[in-house]
Amino acid sequence: MGLATRRAELIAELEPFSDHHERFQYVIDRAKSAPTLPAELKLDAFLIEGCTSNLWLVPSVEHGVCHFRCDADSLITKGIAHLVCEFYDGATPAEVAATDADFLSAVGVTQHLSPNRRNGLANLVAKVRTFGRAAINS
Repeated sequence: MGLATRRAELIAELEPFSDHHERFQYVIDRAKSAPTLPAELKLDAFLIEGCTSNLWLVPSVEHGVCHFRCDADSLITKGIAHLVCEFYDGATPAEVAATDADFLSAVGVTQHLSPNRRNGLANLVAKVRTFGRAAINS
């Protein structure tokens, strides 16, 4: 499945909520069931800077596609990061490098984040896309 299809699916999943409080509650509920990173992967090397909470991103490439795992010590941060990782997971490095995670603003998520959380989200997406660019050349 391409990123355009995945974008449409995530928008369809998040759009039905009538207000941002319900949407964020859904994101938090998803975070509660999202996998956690083992303690040995919660390293400074995987920390995303600029967020109010600790957010870890563990990228990898297997069989020509990118995989992303994440965790955070805040449920809202973990939920949003998990959506970003779910969006990019399984895409080729070229797709990752070329595609922004604009689906979050399309459904009104980014507009209701604090400046620190918006900054953390931007840094997460930048780190994912940088990883994609680096993976093209490896």
